[in-house]
Order: sequence, then structure tokens, then C-alpha cells
Amino acid sequence: MNQFAVTVVDNGVAMDSQLAAREFDLLILDLNLPGENGLSICRRLRNEDKGRLPIVIIPPNRRTLIRLSASKWARTTTSQNLSIGEFLARICSVLRRVFRSGGVEVAERLRCYRFAGWRLDVFRREALMPCGSKVLLTEAEKDLLQIFCENPHCVLTRTQLIDMMHGPISGPFERSIDILISRLRKKLEADPKVPQLIQTVRSAGYVFSTVVIRG
Repeated sequence: MNQFAVTVVDNGVAMDSQLAAREFDLLILDLNLPGENGLSICRRLRNEDKGRLPIVIIPPNRRTLIRLSASKWARTTTSQNLSIGEFLARICSVLRRVFRSGGVEVAERLRCYRFAGWRLDVFRREALMPCGSKVLLTEAEKDLLQIFCENPHCVLTRTQLIDMMHGPISGPFERSIDILISRLRKKLEADPKVPQLIQTVRSAGYVFSTVVIRG
């Protein structure tokens, strides 16, 4: 599914069996599990050998989300109101943070994206043109392009892009996104004034209009 291999279980006992049998890059926990609930599982894993496994918690309501946001047990939390595209972007954001902090095996699987003849290497922070020439990207440009690669054909608002980047960018937020878009277009587009890859959707946001292959 979306280039992720997913294993689904419906309780903590089955989860423990799967974690003992193989390695996983990320765990998504629903708080309302039968038997041992998600928060108890999260606490337990943080005290066991699986303590470094990143966990995304799906709380039952907004109040729980606010309470869990500062939890030392979960690497991130999310709400049930996110769209599929936003949820996948949140997962990818967590995995990016994991391999930035030293998760090499995860990084190797997520480091490259191919689109329209281009190749983005997120480790080297560079994009290879179809002709093979290198285009160096700033950290912010790389992060934004990676978000687009993870969400092709999805219209993303400026607010969503700011949230997905998970970090401050200089200047007023919405204007800063527009500036980053302009800089990326100058580096990627044959004609930045008539963009074919990063297109503007009037009164909505931006969309990455190309097929993306991971790896």
C-alpha cells in the first residue's frame, strides 16, 4: 500500500508476536484496542528493547490528542480527522526524523525518489537532472521537494506544507512557502513561468503533477 508493507493486528498479544518475529520501521497504535490499550502498549514498549521503535498514536478524540502531544512515550500523535494523504505524509515525516537521527536501514529505503527523469537523493540533498547533472538543494528545498514526492497528485495547502515541514522557515510562513516553491521551480522546471511539475491550484495550494517512484 503506497509502497509500504503493512501488517495489521487487532490486539497487543498479536502485536507482540509480530514484533518478535520480524523488524518493523514504525508502529501505528489505536488507543481503543481490546485488552491492553494503546497507551499501555506504548508505555511498555518504551521500557523494553523496542523502545526506539517510532510510534504513531491514533487517539479517539481531539482532547486526547492534546493530552498526548507532550507524551514521552509516543514519537508523534495524529487525529482521526486527517485525510489519507495527510496521514501518509505524517508517517513519512516521522520516518524522516528517524533516519536523520541515525536509522540507517530506514534511510536507505527512503532516501531516493524518481520523477519525470529526475532523481532526488535526500541524504546527499541533491537532485539529478535527466541529463545526469547535479542540482544542489538547500535543506528547506529538499524537505519541500520530498513532501511533494511523498504526495504526488495531492493538492496541498500552504498550511499543510508548513505543518509537514515540521520546522521554522524564515519570514511570514505562507510567503516563505511561496518563495521556496519559486526557488524549486527555477531549479526543476524547464520554464519556471509555465511549471509542469509543481503547479498552482488557484485558491487551494500546490500539486506535484507527476508520477513518483520511491527507491
